[in-house]
Amino acid sequence: MSERKKVAVVAGVGPGNGAALARRFAQAGHAVALLARSRETLDTLESELGDARGYACDLTSPADVARTFAEIRTQLGDVDVLLYNAGSGVFAGVESITPEQFESAWRVNAYGALLCAQQVIPAMKAAGSGSIVFIGATASRRGGPRSAAFAPAKAAQRSLAESMARSLWPSGIHVALIVVDGVVDIPTTRKVMPDTPDSFFIKPSGVAEIAFQLTCQERSAWSFEVEARPFRESW
Repeated sequence: MSERKKVAVVAGVGPGNGAALARRFAQAGHAVALLARSRETLDTLESELGDARGYACDLTSPADVARTFAEIRTQLGDVDVLLYNAGSGVFAGVESITPEQFESAWRVNAYGALLCAQQVIPAMKAAGSGSIVFIGATASRRGGPRSAAFAPAKAAQRSLAESMARSLWPSGIHVALIVVDGVVDIPTTRKVMPDTPDSFFIKPSGVAEIAFQLTCQERSAWSFEVEARPFRESW
């Protein structure tokens, strides 16, 4: 009987880090579940990657998340790796941000992360192994003038990840956070920064490689927080 493929879920699939994560874990032999609101990106990756399935899912909806993960368990099996990449927020200052925009950023970055994590933790605890990796941001450490919604949302995500790590590491579940410090190289950022050199951008493939290596770390030397920034970045 053939060995079961490990199952990796990429929650929040777009043309940047999400797609790169899907490619890296598919390359490593995982069956990959792709979660996004829109079918467009999902269809493209499904056709590119042989063993990947796309699921349209609103990560801020408890019912939608529960339904989607039930389908994943039925079709692919229990989840071995959860990669939470969903992250959005309107960039505005405290005087102009609306309460709705503030709440929306929190729901995508923190609330959705909790919903997805709660779906995979029971099976991981039963197996005594598993990985949950959050794709975070520098905003989790400092709030800029125009990040009145995004920074608090990412800070909540980081605190959730740290709480989970302290709780779940003893059960064999590796919870980790990648702090992305820089501008990710995607078509939209290239469009608004057309004359910016390559060395300025973070390559999504580099972020995906960090995530994969985190899931391979030896238990006696786990990392919680790892930074990803371009070598030319001033920090």
